[in-house]
Amino acid sequence: MPKPARARRRAKPQPRGDSGVLERLRDHLERLGLKELDKNLDAHLAWAHDHNPSALVLLERVFGDGAQYLRQRRVERRIETCGLRVRKTLEAFDWAFQKNLNRAVIEGLATLGFVDDREDLLLTGKSGTGKSHILQALALRACEREIQVRYARCVDLIDDLYAGLADQTYEARMRRWARAEWLVIDDVGLGQLRRRDDEPTAAHILFNLLDRRHEHAATALTSNIKLGEWGKYLGDATLAAAILDRFAMTSIRIDIDGPSYRDHLAKQRAKDHGIVDDST
Repeated sequence: MPKPARARRRAKPQPRGDSGVLERLRDHLERLGLKELDKNLDAHLAWAHDHNPSALVLLERVFGDGAQYLRQRRVERRIETCGLRVRKTLEAFDWAFQKNLNRAVIEGLATLGFVDDREDLLLTGKSGTGKSHILQALALRACEREIQVRYARCVDLIDDLYAGLADQTYEARMRRWARAEWLVIDDVGLGQLRRRDDEPTAAHILFNLLDRRHEHAATALTSNIKLGEWGKYLGDATLAAAILDRFAMTSIRIDIDGPSYRDHLAKQRAKDHGIVDDST
């Protein structure tokens, strides 16, 4: 028994006219480098058969679907190559725990207007207070907006540039870090900075990088040490002061004065295992 006409059309939708048009269309898409538009083409044609849209509406639907697919691929590529090891979100941040942090201010930063305006950002506070979580979440937002982001811990960035001194690629590496639309340098003060006696200090390298970016592109840093301790950590008090003069004193500054979330989780895990903390 033959299938009802409507069932036949839904099983294999065909454009009106020449039966070879669909194959020629697919060949055109491939030659134009638009192969991704072919993935949902049958579904679009079935929709068009049922709704009878104008040619302009159908074209917008097909190309809009393809544009969204390409955008998602670009966003994913930016996330994968920006340096983020984990994908933190502001939605996962425990605002109730960090009661002294102004949520409205952080959510205002999440609009990324400061990146558009080439403003710098400095987050300070004790270890475990959520500085890295916030910056990583903002970096993820920036990738989703297709902003070119580079994220690195301070110690890893400096190590990369020291490696450039060793293999004569320092200037090329410096240019790559300097040209990022938004550069995120996490954990100034955490990790040991290593150098040989004949190499410039970390302060010299960091000043050189920030000086190239100053007023040209946005940079963000976090630090779990006091600003007055940067000189000792970076190996040059004078250049560290110059960095702070050039960066910290003119940036958006947020100091998180609160408890350590990592300590909180450790105590919670101990409690879950029946371990009593006599210090509390």
